[in-house]
Amino acid sequence: MAENTTRTAYTVDSLLAVTVGVFNERGYDGTSMEDLSRAAGISKSSIYHHVRGKEELLRLAVGRALDALFAILAEPAAVAGRPVDRLEHVVRRTTEVLLAELPYVTLLLRVRGNTATEQWALERRRDFDHQVSELLRAAVVAGELRSDVEPRLATRLLFGMINSVVEWYRPGARGADGVAEAVVHLAFDGLRAR
Repeated sequence: MAENTTRTAYTVDSLLAVTVGVFNERGYDGTSMEDLSRAAGISKSSIYHHVRGKEELLRLAVGRALDALFAILAEPAAVAGRPVDRLEHVVRRTTEVLLAELPYVTLLLRVRGNTATEQWALERRRDFDHQVSELLRAAVVAGELRSDVEPRLATRLLFGMINSVVEWYRPGARGADGVAEAVVHLAFDGLRAR
């Protein structure tokens, strides 16, 4: 009688979930294809059946995070209304996306520009930051936010607060809704024009 063994069937998405975990644990540069195949419980050739290699996996992972962030900028509440309300929506939703896509955003925040994919990701992150900075600048011009804090600095401080969540937040430890609201209240109570 043949032994019945069950193998996990991998899709690109399920392989990506394993890959992101390994990249976050070991670092992209410190991860080999052997590490990925071991973590996934499949052969390296099975991985190559789905993707061309490690850098493609990185691009898919950081692309997922970036696509989710850029989608926020196209949401109705981000494109219509008073600039301060639009900015508040973007800040809240950015925090929510970070929490929902925590491993992917964590990886995005750790890229350093060592590969073409990392350089591409950093450029897209700068574009996202620039668009948010322009929205903040519009809120300042409209008199809705303080004018004594330079908009690019305020944007960096906002993202510093939001992005720091990846360092301490653990799913299940605190409600995700509470974190997003706390970020919004801390940011906007300090930025609003008096």
